[in-house]
Amino acid sequence: MAKVLILDHSKSMRNTLRERLEYEGFSAEAAEDEASAASLCEKIPFDLILSDSGTRIPGTDTPFIVLAGQGTIDSAVEAVRNGARDYLTKPIDMNRLLQSVRKAIDDPQPAPSAPAPTVRRRRSRGMHAEQIIGTSERIEQVRRLIDKVAPCEARVLITGENGTGKELVARWMHAKSNRTAAPFVEVNCAAIPSELIESELFGHERGAFTSAIKQRRGKFEQADGGTLFMDEIGDMSLAAQAKVLRALQENKICRVGSDKDIDVDVRVLAATNKDLREEIRKNNFREDLYHRLAVVVVKVPPLRDRSEDIPLLVDHFLHAIAAEYGTPVKRIDDDALAALSAMPWTGNIRELRNVVERLTILSEERITLADVECFC
Repeated sequence: MAKVLILDHSKSMRNTLRERLEYEGFSAEAAEDEASAASLCEKIPFDLILSDSGTRIPGTDTPFIVLAGQGTIDSAVEAVRNGARDYLTKPIDMNRLLQSVRKAIDDPQPAPSAPAPTVRRRRSRGMHAEQIIGTSERIEQVRRLIDKVAPCEARVLITGENGTGKELVARWMHAKSNRTAAPFVEVNCAAIPSELIESELFGHERGAFTSAIKQRRGKFEQADGGTLFMDEIGDMSLAAQAKVLRALQENKICRVGSDKDIDVDVRVLAATNKDLREEIRKNNFREDLYHRLAVVVVKVPPLRDRSEDIPLLVDHFLHAIAAEYGTPVKRIDDDALAALSAMPWTGNIRELRNVVERLTILSEERITLADVECFC
């Protein structure tokens, strides 16, 4: 049985990685600092070390993989020069990590011209998708569904409460599809007045209405060749639904003020926090449009149904907020983390992120249970 040492300052990360590695058939030990790790290495002949320190453990020649809190090209290059077998950034993609672990253990000697490791950069809005964080079975089901459905051209309806991460699922659907090099265009159907939604989606010609001072391409045209993500589609008016249905049926759109059809090649992903079947019964949503959109349905679980993922999410937010503010990463006491894990989180991940930011700002050196009770 291969032996793996986990060196990470975060207790929740150490526990999560240890549990997953043992589940996968590895023997795992954990250390919170380099001194403890070095001590364990003197007693146990490890096959691999997972380290957040970025360098080899002093006095050892054991292969190691870097798990970086904030990844940069420079730090990745430096890690490889120091002998790292791979360089991953948090939040960790568990499947990617396991693949790297098995490769490092099966082939302990690095190849003479090993390729540069993959650096997972956090995205700026509209660019690369963040990782889907969590190891719970509910979120693993979502990942498996994304992997299976993304490469095909099927339309997907993503359902879930506000704040669960429906947009993130859509971005990963696009990122893992054959359209990944083409545009990912999103439109929030709830944020656009009903009288403007047709122009927003299909565009308009100059002079089509009073404020149409120039020709404008709509979201369907902007997404041509790529993916159109229609968020909160349950809030779209019936009139607009009819126009969208035609576009999906014929792969053609017509700008407002024009009689010319324009061919479009768009994969549509839609999302809603509503029960669309109930909306159909209330005559608020077209059944034929529902069946066009819901070829595959992905249900994103609320945070209360995946509470075991909260420690990983908190750790991720603590790192992200520290990087955003340019401050050291705040530590959180175990009882404070337990209290956060027990909360109902009606606002889901979005609410959790706001709370972690508030605790980061208002707490002292560490986030304590008293801080959670006071500020949450």
